[in-house]
Amino acid sequence: MSLQDILSKQVIAAVNTIYNQELETVEFQATRKEFVGDITVVIFPMLRVVKGNPVQIGESIGQYLVEHVEEVIGFNVIKGFLNVEIGNGYYLNFFNNVVLDDKYGFKTPKPGDKAIMVEYSSPNTNKPLHLGHIRNNLLGFSVAEILKASGKKVYKTQIINDRGIHICKSMIAWKLFGNNETPETSSLKGDKLVGNYYVKFDQEYKKEIQNLISEGQTENEAKQNAPILKAAQDMLIKWEAGDAETVALWEKMNQWVYDGFDTTYKNLGVDFDKLYYESETYLLGKEFVSEGLKTGVFFKKEDGSVWCDLTEDGLDEKIVLRSDGTAVYMTQDIGTAIQRVKDYPDVGGMVYTVGNEQEYHFQVLFLIIKKLGFEWAKNLYHLSYGMVDLPSGKMKSREGTVVDADDLIDEMASTAGEISQELGKLDGYSDDEKQELYKTIGLGALKYYILKVDPKKRILFDPKESIDFQGNTGPFIQYTYARIQSILRKADIDTNVTLSMEEVTLHEKEKELIKQIQLFEDVIQHAADNHSPALIANYTYDLVKEFNSFYQNVSILGADTENEKRFRVQLSQVVANIIKNAFGLLGIQVPERM
Repeated sequence: MSLQDILSKQVIAAVNTIYNQELETVEFQATRKEFVGDITVVIFPMLRVVKGNPVQIGESIGQYLVEHVEEVIGFNVIKGFLNVEIGNGYYLNFFNNVVLDDKYGFKTPKPGDKAIMVEYSSPNTNKPLHLGHIRNNLLGFSVAEILKASGKKVYKTQIINDRGIHICKSMIAWKLFGNNETPETSSLKGDKLVGNYYVKFDQEYKKEIQNLISEGQTENEAKQNAPILKAAQDMLIKWEAGDAETVALWEKMNQWVYDGFDTTYKNLGVDFDKLYYESETYLLGKEFVSEGLKTGVFFKKEDGSVWCDLTEDGLDEKIVLRSDGTAVYMTQDIGTAIQRVKDYPDVGGMVYTVGNEQEYHFQVLFLIIKKLGFEWAKNLYHLSYGMVDLPSGKMKSREGTVVDADDLIDEMASTAGEISQELGKLDGYSDDEKQELYKTIGLGALKYYILKVDPKKRILFDPKESIDFQGNTGPFIQYTYARIQSILRKADIDTNVTLSMEEVTLHEKEKELIKQIQLFEDVIQHAADNHSPALIANYTYDLVKEFNSFYQNVSILGADTENEKRFRVQLSQVVANIIKNAFGLLGIQVPERM
């Protein structure tokens, strides 16, 4: 039972005993540094139930706690705040319970609990992954790991957008200008090769528009009549009709892209349990439109198109089937969600990691699925996030001005190498060890910089700023972890022994560090509830700051007694373990030495 749980119960009992009133909840906050105490009970909210002077109420409750709670050894009241002092025994008992638990704070699913499916990445197969995809992947992967740590069963998935006119644009450009080029003959990753032809299509399309305008067509006419666009549209019709040659080319070029994506995912350190493909899901959902028409969820207009009227819910009318009977994205998303629950019957909710420009789409999607009567619809969540900008400005895929994910990963490792060499931290490393470390530091910097920010906020990403060995950065935290590993190697001490109150006198810095350790379990739950890796990232930074304050003020290896040394080494080991586990939730590795 947590300290807050223990004290809540006793404060409620105190109010009942002293004032004969029923208090439902108790509000706590951390005790301010300038006051004596370990946790503060806020009296003011109680005044709705208990009438009187807040200082006197605080004094009465404080006295009750000293008499009835063995952990409480003293108190003081400042205005409406009851600062409670907790005995060292409580902190040592807590520490002894977690010192040998290398998964402290993590919970496992209970039998029968519903699983959660987390969707992220979901790229188009006409271009490589870029900086925006990196934020998407890091967020989705991290939220999946955090949900797992909070005690949920999780499936990671993506839906690959492998059909449509944008795919045909790359295909037609390759047919016209490719000279049978392949990833092997060009020495390019397949996703990059296909992306180049998407850019090539746009360049040729613009040339053709200008030619048609010069021949007397209006700009709108030229845009519609450009031969290369018409060729792409014809190709899409052939693909949908199952034309063998078109489908074979589509399969070949898509496979190039999948192979390229796999390399990027591996380098980025993300994975998936199940892949869905739009080419296999775009017809899903139509049967549920038929069902919804019967039950009144949908209605048909005169032209034969099918709609859902959401005006009573504060939204508008939404089309789910065109007049020619073809599906729209909304139809497909409805069908895909339902298919996922068929594939994984234990799924009771889903998280969609998609940019904030799609917020309205997901409001509509979730509402329609709820109206169709699916119980799990109440557990659908849009993990909405802001764009990532670079100091140089916005990115555009068609014009080939995107920040390529692979290039950025390489650049981060290169920058980490330059800074590490300047600092002279790598004496005695082989070249291979250095390269591996640069990648760990560079990726850690990238991931931490992106994940420490609330998902909903837009980010201006500065690669140089992210790789700093001081401040709230990935490398600073990685360096602290490596420093602790160095202490553990030098200590050469058996840490599998717990110590009693008689054997240890807690230093104030040790107690503060244990208090920070205590928060980890709640932070995981809070981060899971809020789908926010930022809470894990910033907790880890606070833990590291607290450890560094302990490290600077208390001698670890030069402690006065063997028991003190053992305890401080154990404390360091627990901090290192939490750093490693917390960073694992962010998809970040920690180096054993730096």
